[in-house]
Amino acid sequence: MPQSRLEVADIFRAHGAAWRAANAGHISLDQLKVMSAIERCRTAALGGHVARCEACAHGHIAYNSCRNRHCPKCQVGAAKSWLAAREAELLPVRYFHLVFTLPKPIADIAYQNKRAIYNLLMRASADTVVKIGADPKHLGARVGITSVLHTWGSAMTHHPHAHMIVPGGGLSEDGTEWIASRKNFFLSVRVLSRLYRRLILEGLARLHKAGKLRFFGDHAELVDRAAFLAFLQPLRKIEWVVYAKEPFAGPKAVLAYLSRYTHRVATSNSRLIRVDQRGVTFRVKDYRVSGPGRHTTMTLAIDEFIRRILIHVLPKGQHRIRHYGFFGNGNRAANIARIRHLLGAKMPEQGGSDSDSLDDNDAPPRVLALPCPCCGGRLIIVETFEPQQHPRAPPTTARAAA
Repeated sequence: MPQSRLEVADIFRAHGAAWRAANAGHISLDQLKVMSAIERCRTAALGGHVARCEACAHGHIAYNSCRNRHCPKCQVGAAKSWLAAREAELLPVRYFHLVFTLPKPIADIAYQNKRAIYNLLMRASADTVVKIGADPKHLGARVGITSVLHTWGSAMTHHPHAHMIVPGGGLSEDGTEWIASRKNFFLSVRVLSRLYRRLILEGLARLHKAGKLRFFGDHAELVDRAAFLAFLQPLRKIEWVVYAKEPFAGPKAVLAYLSRYTHRVATSNSRLIRVDQRGVTFRVKDYRVSGPGRHTTMTLAIDEFIRRILIHVLPKGQHRIRHYGFFGNGNRAANIARIRHLLGAKMPEQGGSDSDSLDDNDAPPRVLALPCPCCGGRLIIVETFEPQQHPRAPPTTARAAA
């Protein structure tokens, strides 16, 4: 039998209790809940169901998912469902990829003020693209944005930034015309960077004045307003990073990209290599290096590995995926229909039911979406069991028992 793949849940189950004891008093309730959810995910602690193949009577036991948005397992199924809905919204135009980052001094205080500064990052970056896009000197159109918040780098260090997927064009002011951008150019990165810098710095000053920022440790003196403004002053003189990639090779490439980015967590199970007395070894990508040498490995002590995962736990209610402009949730469907009409594009066919995108551990229907692993037949649920319970009888076949 092939060796099972190492998972974040395995590390949490084996070392989580000791880590919590060693860091008692320094762990937030949200972090504790994430650890508990990942440890219990797809175990008898959450209940599950027993299915049997109609054709060969193969038995199949599956435990329920925790559905936590920080769980590496659960986000795979969540991404499939989300992408199925987005596919119907794709427009037959070029799409561009923009990345807005925060300078390290602001990223440092963002960790102490996650909700306030993450919200500012998402809002300011979107306002930047909307305002520059609406300017007649640039595009002169109302653009649409899908923005995804990431808070980590490849090594799981704290690196908040926003990824944006933007169609290459927008609606005219009166909504009667589609204005396309140039073939390989959306908006000036230099112009975007300057406005983005101003909006972030102005937003930080407002948050500080309103008493909505907290400072600890080496930044405790920033509670004083004069000290905080002095802290921001050097940031007004440096260039901020706004990165624009080449346009995607067609709308389908946008979906392929989104499938990797929208529901990504700090690290995926597929990146883990091994855990031993030295620590956890996992794959990383060094963006400072080009070519084959970019992909390498890193080993962290187990305590540090757990800490780095948990620093990316988002505050409760923090939205990671947001839509702006003509993709705004209130009028998205009407705007997409209007744009398709202006472009002379057909409406896409409706996809299958939501159950087609779920795996066999997500609130299953009576007939599972996955086929029987033995013969490819239909798996029918014959029993469900509650959390902390076990199925009344083992599967009937030797393979299922194994």
